[in-house]
Amino acid sequence: MALRRALDALYWCSAALAALSLFGIFVIMIAQMVLRQFNIPLMGADDVTAFLCVASAFFALAYTFRRGELIRVGLFIEKLSPQARQWTEGGVLLLAAVLTGYITYWCLNDVLFSYEIDDMAQGSVAFKLWIPKLAMPLGAGILLIAIIDEFVRVARGLKPSYQVAAEDRAARGDFSAEV
Repeated sequence: MALRRALDALYWCSAALAALSLFGIFVIMIAQMVLRQFNIPLMGADDVTAFLCVASAFFALAYTFRRGELIRVGLFIEKLSPQARQWTEGGVLLLAAVLTGYITYWCLNDVLFSYEIDDMAQGSVAFKLWIPKLAMPLGAGILLIAIIDEFVRVARGLKPSYQVAAEDRAARGDFSAEV
């Protein structure tokens, strides 16, 4: 029970970081708009905005995955018997965990390499690149945890959270995610 609350808190905090990244983009855009009226450039705005875009995408992955909001093709799996579907879900989640682990590894490797060589941004404001790059392995790592979490649910014979969330939306008559 405590583990479940901790994992849900991790996914929520990751989504909150994604939201803060989006808010940061908003603040930068508003600041640019206001400063442009006084012919004052906002140095480094483009670089920071680009890194915040990446952070918002990676930090949103786990929460979005758990809520069943990521794009899934269920035409095949929905036609299977419950037992066959459970096995297929488990296999797909295992494959997703392997691929996400691979992505996480190489993103972390890139961060460590940037740290090792003291890589600096080449834009108008020089800053250490390993810091904004950290969003990629962190977000991918949290997604990996979420995928393993779902694999354990399926292995225990439970429906995956994303399926439960999709069924709840359908029961409410909300088919916005199905478009």
